[in-house]
Amino acid sequence: MKSLIQIMLAIVIACGLLSFAASKLEAANSAGGKDTLVVYNWGEYIDPSLIDQFEEETGISVIYETYDSNEAMLTKIRQGGSAYDVVVPSEYTIETMIKEDLLIEIDHSKLPNLQNIDPYFLDLPFDPKNKYSIPYFWGTVGVVYNPNEIPKHITFDSWDDLWDPALKNKVFLVDGAREIMGMGLNSLGYSLNSRDDNQLREALEKLKLLNGNVKAIIGDEITPLMINNEATVAVTFSGQAADMMFENEELDYAVPQEGSNLWFDNMVIPKTSKNVAGAHQFMNFMLDAEVAAQNTDYVGYAIPNKAAWELLDDEVVNDERFYPHEESRNNLEVYENLGLELLGTYNEYFLEFKMSLE
Repeated sequence: MKSLIQIMLAIVIACGLLSFAASKLEAANSAGGKDTLVVYNWGEYIDPSLIDQFEEETGISVIYETYDSNEAMLTKIRQGGSAYDVVVPSEYTIETMIKEDLLIEIDHSKLPNLQNIDPYFLDLPFDPKNKYSIPYFWGTVGVVYNPNEIPKHITFDSWDDLWDPALKNKVFLVDGAREIMGMGLNSLGYSLNSRDDNQLREALEKLKLLNGNVKAIIGDEITPLMINNEATVAVTFSGQAADMMFENEELDYAVPQEGSNLWFDNMVIPKTSKNVAGAHQFMNFMLDAEVAAQNTDYVGYAIPNKAAWELLDDEVVNDERFYPHEESRNNLEVYENLGLELLGTYNEYFLEFKMSLE
């Protein structure tokens, strides 16, 4: 009888724990409300002290979650189980979210600090009149390298420098299909948004010729490897390059002249939001000149906030490697929404390239 009672007690406790876990999970999935703001952003993409400052100024508690790709974020938004209030997708993903009716129109009258944004970064093709998105950061894809560790004739004015035999086992590539397939396309003089399968196959075959030069295809690990001089060359994003160069003064960054990616990450409000008013407050807070300047000092990426530029060191905003002038941007391309089928082809060819590496 005693053992039976113990068993029944164990079952009751287990059921209670399961019920508690389920309620916590439900709460996490349905978090939000006028006193809470759920922000979904890239990792290491905001100064944490700014979240504390926003909470102190508004009385709104922030739940902050991160993702590592637009695709992972979009999948979660589509599922609709999480009530995110502010998300920070890239331009081609924003275009997709608009088409799929996943976003709330933004009330510009609630964003007085929107006037701080340079007009160049507004009214772009992926979101005309910024009905659904507000600029956050921008940058390029290029090559960070240690000029002391490679021959002087290699300057990365051209993507073709990556194929130089002197770079055997010295090149790291960011793990992204659009970035690496785009690099291959640009190196051939094609658009990184090419929809021509012959051009895509040609780019793939050229990428395969990098076999021997590519040391690895990796993600955020690129940063410490370059900082500690454990790697020589890396194809990566400008913000990552800036972080590396801040810690390692031997490094340099170049965007090849054939062209590359000009990307924009913007803040949006998903239709699952339970605190639309708070979302607008957060956006306006991030658009404040002092806040934006502090944020870019922490993150390292370029900001579109012209009012904040005046608060940054001149050597930062005048560095054309990270703040290319408008004329220089004319040779860069924004990623377009290619559609699921064509994006699948890019991913398939990128995987084939990775499988070809020894």
